Amino acid sequence: MTVTALLLLLTDRARVLRMDIADLTPVERRIWRAFPGGAVFDVLRDGNGNGDAAHAVGGEGTVRAEVLRALLLRGASEPGETPALHVTGARITGVLDLRHAAVPHPIRLTACHFEHPLELDGAQTRELDLSGSHFPALAATALRVEGALRLTDCRIPGTVRLSNAEMSGGIFLDRTHIGADDGGALHLDHASVGTDVWAPGLVALGGIRLGTAQVAGAVDLEDAQVKNRGGDALDAPRLTVGTVLNAGGLTTEGRVRLTGSKVAGWISFIEARLSNPGGVALGISSCEATQLTLRDAHPIDGDVNMHYASFKVVEAAPRVWPARVRLDGLTYETLTPRLPAADRLALLQRDADGFVPHSYEQLAASYRRAGEEADTRTVQLAQQRCRRATLPWYAKLWGYVQDAAVGYGFRPTRAGAWLLVLLLLSSIAYGLHHPAPLERGKGPAFNPPVYALDLLLPFIDFGQQNAFVPTGLYQWLSYLLIASGWLLTTTVAAGITRALNRQ
Repeated sequence: MTVTALLLLLTDRARVLRMDIADLTPVERRIWRAFPGGAVFDVLRDGNGNGDAAHAVGGEGTVRAEVLRALLLRGASEPGETPALHVTGARITGVLDLRHAAVPHPIRLTACHFEHPLELDGAQTRELDLSGSHFPALAATALRVEGALRLTDCRIPGTVRLSNAEMSGGIFLDRTHIGADDGGALHLDHASVGTDVWAPGLVALGGIRLGTAQVAGAVDLEDAQVKNRGGDALDAPRLTVGTVLNAGGLTTEGRVRLTGSKVAGWISFIEARLSNPGGVALGISSCEATQLTLRDAHPIDGDVNMHYASFKVVEAAPRVWPARVRLDGLTYETLTPRLPAADRLALLQRDADGFVPHSYEQLAASYRRAGEEADTRTVQLAQQRCRRATLPWYAKLWGYVQDAAVGYGFRPTRAGAWLLVLLLLSSIAYGLHHPAPLERGKGPAFNPPVYALDLLLPFIDFGQQNAFVPTGLYQWLSYLLIASGWLLTTTVAAGITRALNRQ
């Protein structure tokens, strides 16, 4: 603490000690008397207020912030007392300034209307409950709360700053509205939360910052609305979550960034609407979680970056993914729902980095683990075809030949069909023009189909190939049949071997 801050603290302490109960309004006096026993004082019910803290002016509905501050900084309580400041329904004038103050008592100022932002930077307290209250902004950087911080159902047109805060309990932001037309963000970067960040129904019009925050429990953003058009809606790089990140039903305008985050359980974007046209809508590069689910999510409006992310399960229908993705280094074990490989390949072909071999290998491996060999070969064939586009012209030409002939070896039945076609054509050709015998009067009688088989099948000898000698074009035809036979029969054999190994 600086010398200036120390002098201010000593001056404030002197003011607190000088405050006399005679200086208080009737409502303030009743709050002062309720404090030592921790009794609840409802201004609207017990203080003859006008029934609406937001419109109470002067008189019984108004409480000065300096009075509340004086109560909280009174010092040690008397034996048998359990002090707590619990006021509801008050209109609080002046600035509640507790910067760097150590408050050993719970603070519960619920359904109150504050005229000025709350100043709580560096403050320490047992519990802070502002549920249902309205205040322009909250400055609480490095706040320390032994219990929970409750901001449920609050209306805060400005920014909430909780950077570097520590809450041994959770932080509750359910149904809270943060920001206005000119922005107003929720800052929780570098914060440490002992249980959950509970924020279903949260509205944050200037975005949420959770960078490098540590949450021992869950982060719940169910049905939240987070908007920061053209910027970061949910900015949470290197976030650590002990259980789950639930963003089911989340609506965003701006980038969702979870780069380098680690979530022990699953990350859920069930029924979410993620939108950042012209930019990255979902960035989860280097993110780790047990499961990523986008079940029933709306099609993502914007790019998706998943470089080097790692999940055991990725659940998403193909229609969810946008026109541009980045998948290099993404690892997973299973894709759900289970779909034919043809339905999954379109995503890989939309990769902004072009042909990414790793993406095809991951998809093929997931089908192999599921025992779907036909889908595995479909992915491997697609990989070879995409790779072909990156090769020089002569390699492309050979690739087209391999593809048409045997599907790069992943379509062995096609090799069998080619064998039958070659057998039929060569049988007709040699039936119309018999090759001359090697030695007249010796050897077997010429049989065109068997002679063609002898040329096509390298591992079988029917005695025809060595007994006859074709000439001219028919000699070149025999060479073509021998070469084709080696290629096609080894492909068929490899296919049969794979089938036997699966059994």
